[in-house]
Amino acid sequence: MSNPELSVPTKVLEHRDKLVSTLNYHSKQYYLLDQPELPDAEYDRLFQALKSIEEAYPSLRDDTSPTQRVGAKPLPEFESVTHLVPMLSLDNAFSDEDMHAFDKRIKERVKSDASIQYSCEPKYDGIAVSLLYRDGVLVQGATRGDGATGENITQNVRTIGSIPLALVGAGFPSVLEVRGEIFMPKKGFEALNTRQVAKGEKAFVNPRNAAAGSLRQLDPSITATRPLIMCAYSVGYVEGHLPSTHSAILRQLELWGFVISEQLDVVTGAQGCLDYFARLGLERASLPFDIDGIVFKVDSIALQKTLGFVSRAPRWAIAHKFPAQEELTRLNAVEFQVGRTGAITPVARLEPVFVGGVTVSNATLHNRDEIDRLGLCIGDTVIVRRAGDVIPQIVAVVPNNMGESREPIEFPCECPVCGSLVETLEGEVVARCSGGLVCEAQRKEAIKHFASRQAMDIDGLGDKLVEQFVDEGLVNKVADLFTLEGHSIAGLERMGSKSAENLLRSLEKSQSTTLPRFLFALGIREVGQATARNLAQHFGKLEGLIAAEESALQSVDDVGPIVAHYVYDFFRQPHNIEAIESLKIAGVHWPETEPVERKSLPLEGKTFVLTGSLEKMTRDQAKERLLKKGAKVAGSVSAKTHCVVAGPGAGSKLTKAESLGLQIMDEATFIEFIETL
Repeated sequence: MSNPELSVPTKVLEHRDKLVSTLNYHSKQYYLLDQPELPDAEYDRLFQALKSIEEAYPSLRDDTSPTQRVGAKPLPEFESVTHLVPMLSLDNAFSDEDMHAFDKRIKERVKSDASIQYSCEPKYDGIAVSLLYRDGVLVQGATRGDGATGENITQNVRTIGSIPLALVGAGFPSVLEVRGEIFMPKKGFEALNTRQVAKGEKAFVNPRNAAAGSLRQLDPSITATRPLIMCAYSVGYVEGHLPSTHSAILRQLELWGFVISEQLDVVTGAQGCLDYFARLGLERASLPFDIDGIVFKVDSIALQKTLGFVSRAPRWAIAHKFPAQEELTRLNAVEFQVGRTGAITPVARLEPVFVGGVTVSNATLHNRDEIDRLGLCIGDTVIVRRAGDVIPQIVAVVPNNMGESREPIEFPCECPVCGSLVETLEGEVVARCSGGLVCEAQRKEAIKHFASRQAMDIDGLGDKLVEQFVDEGLVNKVADLFTLEGHSIAGLERMGSKSAENLLRSLEKSQSTTLPRFLFALGIREVGQATARNLAQHFGKLEGLIAAEESALQSVDDVGPIVAHYVYDFFRQPHNIEAIESLKIAGVHWPETEPVERKSLPLEGKTFVLTGSLEKMTRDQAKERLLKKGAKVAGSVSAKTHCVVAGPGAGSKLTKAESLGLQIMDEATFIEFIETL
């Protein structure tokens, strides 16, 4: 039995330190440099020697020891992690023209004709992760998730040999968030699948799926057996100093112990990016890992800050995707699906074919014009492409495979779900079912939209439950939601008495709403949250909006002729008016208001940014209050921002606001300010 109080002889301590140093060195040779110097058996012998010392002297075992990469107990589930700085997506480029346009936008925004320096890196086909280090020690690993919130996978990332448990060297920030891609090399993927098949288990489809499945194991010891590598591609939240260019930051991360891309380079201008893209395209097949494009980033951190972000992506970066992979297959049939707005979408049913790492049996055909453009008939041999490596598409018909068995594709005159007339409005290419809420396909989607958070916010009423209610005949129109009874729904799948009680409580709570939310919930074509709010403010009362002519609707901010027509037409349909009256009878209500001219709103023309965590209200609630007062709520800080409301955890947005000398409010000041308006 080991004795934790046992003093450690000097020779043992020295031997332990030497073992740690040696194991870390050979891990770097193996994972970072791909130049192993020891046979696996010798590495294992050194590892076991260190493990034996730590078992005899537990005080020598700490979180940075090589032995601590494996051994945590399986987790019951992953915890949620809120990213200190959101992990945004990237806009895509698919052509040379897209890249030139991107470079032109950059120059226009920085008001300079000077050539831009771009950092270039392969876009690994893996899983994005965030690693948080405090005082040089790994304290948290998280998946990207939805960009704002991810899953805590700390125990799993600790098992990956290319991820340093403690940074090497010196000079690193006190808090450093490193972001990267975890992927599985092709050889490792092949070896893993060989083992899977030998054990009688299902093989993984492609390296990305294998990496994702390996990373999201509740048992870290399983992750430890998978051949995963993490390549750092950026930093997130930082407290401390870093170099002034993106490429220099990555080089510094390499010195601190991270893997970075061997293909990292810096080029000048759009043509430099295109030359790099062409070069890597030729090398793509021979690379030891899968990539699906190249990421180009403005190299100067100062310019990145000047350029800022749009709602979902940085303006200073773009992913140039490689041409999608293509295969030949046969079009067996075409079916027609009906969406929430009644849009009739043709879907190709294909002879299954393996394209871009997945088996494809369906592809979108978009509309009638697309079918005519392709000259497509059932029975044709077609070229299938995974556009952007995501959405399967038919891109062409193979002419020499046309035969007598070809059958023309006939668009339905009646809705395939409800039998209502299918209409195509003048100037549109999309055919639509005219059944509205009487169409079951639209009814399900309409109810899902009606219950969504931005609409009536009915907590607990998810998509599957809506489908059950409609399929069971419990809900045939949206108003039926408010007449549901506990005994009717408690026995359904995924329900019980407690769940039924909670849902009924949520339904009752949602009956008290606002006119903007109610208008958005109705699902009128082209009427989003902002348009619904403008309509509600302009007319004040629903009756005035219902009675409005198209000319009057066009006087509302952001409402043009097309939207005005959709709104006017919606309120001229008897079944829509009947649905509204049924909802009011069922108890849905909102406070009546007088029409408001936007120019009379106190915050009209002002732009606010919300950042950090608010404690007295949610960010959505704060945004709603600002919008009601006429303010615009932006996702990024710029010189045009009027005020930044900063709660605990505010990061780069607050820093930028301070550097620009903008007005900054904490939550208490904001609440006092908004309540005085």
